[in-house]
Amino acid sequence: MTKRWIAVLVAALASLPAVAQAPAGQLTVALANDPKSLFMPRAADRTAGNVASQLYNSLVWVNDAGEIVPELATRWTISPDGKEYTFTLRTGVKFHNGENFDAQSVLATWETGKDKSNDYAESYSVVKEVRVINPTTVTLVLDKPNALFLNTLANFWAVVPPSYIRQVGLDGFAARPVGTGPFRFVSRSADRIVLEANPNYWEPGLPKLQRIVFRVIPDATTRVAAVRTGEIDIANRLTSELTRQLQNSSRVRVISYPNDRVFYLAFKNVGNGKGTPLENVLVRRALNLAINRPAIVRSIFNNEARLVSGFVLPGNLGFDPSIQPYPYDPEQARRLLAQAGFEKGFSISMGCPSDYYVNINEVCLAIQRDLARVGVEVSLEFKTSNTYWSQERYGAVGPMYVDSWSSTVGEALPRLLGALTPGAFYNTWEDETLSRLIAQAAITTDRNARASLYRQIQRRMFDDPPFVYLYQPVIFEAVNVRVQNYRPRAAEEYYLKNVSVR
Repeated sequence: MTKRWIAVLVAALASLPAVAQAPAGQLTVALANDPKSLFMPRAADRTAGNVASQLYNSLVWVNDAGEIVPELATRWTISPDGKEYTFTLRTGVKFHNGENFDAQSVLATWETGKDKSNDYAESYSVVKEVRVINPTTVTLVLDKPNALFLNTLANFWAVVPPSYIRQVGLDGFAARPVGTGPFRFVSRSADRIVLEANPNYWEPGLPKLQRIVFRVIPDATTRVAAVRTGEIDIANRLTSELTRQLQNSSRVRVISYPNDRVFYLAFKNVGNGKGTPLENVLVRRALNLAINRPAIVRSIFNNEARLVSGFVLPGNLGFDPSIQPYPYDPEQARRLLAQAGFEKGFSISMGCPSDYYVNINEVCLAIQRDLARVGVEVSLEFKTSNTYWSQERYGAVGPMYVDSWSSTVGEALPRLLGALTPGAFYNTWEDETLSRLIAQAAITTDRNARASLYRQIQRRMFDDPPFVYLYQPVIFEAVNVRVQNYRPRAAEEYYLKNVSVR
């Protein structure tokens, strides 16, 4: 063969389309807790959502740049009044069990998602009607405009197969979930969840991994040891102190990023919070002053967290920098307690999600010590994560509890709606003024007007606090250097379809 023909052949081969590589390799990811459920309407914590999200698609997706992009819908239109969203659906997509995806799948997702047994039923019941126009067209009808409706679809509406979910019921589906996502469910045991690549996934060239093993390792020290030895590939929810142990490791890299999450001490004025001193605004202000949050940030988090003044964080739409965090002032706290009629203090119980978040046990103990110094005797109730979030309005614990709430949309609205909307599963504080402002923000599609409402909400939540605002954390994770293209987001969420291993 002449050089000329060799050159022609090489050029011809180069012009051929690239052949997608088959999924390969196993990724092992540590989980800080056992996920409550892999059925997305019941995936009531970030860990559960992260595992579940690998199994499903929604109509739309939020990409790494924060943009709403097509997923199972190829395009959509919104009616002039903002109440009707009509989606054109992707064709040729199959569920893991072989069922075809079509408009009936969207209807079934709505019908099962809004079931009152679900933690996030309100994310589905925001739609009042689903109209199946034809197999590839569906209209979702809202009662009123919703500022973040497409984000709600992206984060919660994990599309399910109609025949299968009707056959097995919601509990049966939760035990063996089926979606259209890049990975399909294989098994779940006491300490691990196994997924494998969906061989019929509709996005060309994805996923890149053949297998994902999620291992439940509640102890952070154990997670660090496991990533150091190569037993796991990704360890999250680590402290800065623990990650220092990995500084000289050639096989592990440490990543960190600010978390769009507020940690707070919440109060109840409903359920077992009725009739307690917490109903007095002076008491709630006193508790904000009594907790030495600067010391918590300094001594427990090595200054790898920052103080916050409310649920609207720096960088969120509508943040008001003029509202500064409450100072640490135990003397003023005692004066306010006395003014409220509790000069000798009082006793109360407080829930804590044992070991679920980084250093959360130490934070709860610090709160207990600080409040004791102003005469408030706190009885701590440490609960496992599944118990902690299992009951409506945190019914498993007393009138105070420590928790956190993240947002994936760059705005505070999801945590405001979840924590402060009367009737929401995790709502424990009812304030008519706050409810009105939050409800208005939820239907305000103009960003400038919504920002103004956020500033009003931030001021109200500071002056008449339903919570003690503790801190915003910095997240630390350890990742094996063989892991490629792993990109966690500010709310600790991650999608693994683009991840590969060397």
